[in-house]
Amino acid sequence: MSRTALLTDHQWARIESLMPSSDGSAGRPFRDHRSILEGIIYRFRAGIPWRDLPENFGPWQTVWKRHRRFSCDGTWDKIHSRLLAEADAVGMID
Repeated sequence: MSRTALLTDHQWARIESLMPSSDGSAGRPFRDHRSILEGIIYRFRAGIPWRDLPENFGPWQTVWKRHRRFSCDGTWDKIHSRLLAEADAVGMID
């Protein structure tokens, strides 16, 4: 695993279906969700300001806007619920 590739294929497959689609909306289509999500994870793990995000994640503004959008539209809540349900199903939660 590299310094900037943070999600394994298995981890990504567990949450990919929960990502919102840009189909039918005005404007540009969404940039790749996986690279944006890895940028968000990187930013929080490193504890850096959004502006210091490495360029390989895309423009920091795009990563910040997607994080904000996911907070407002319930995407983070869906991901959290799915992962908790999976953990509970295999007995990892008491």
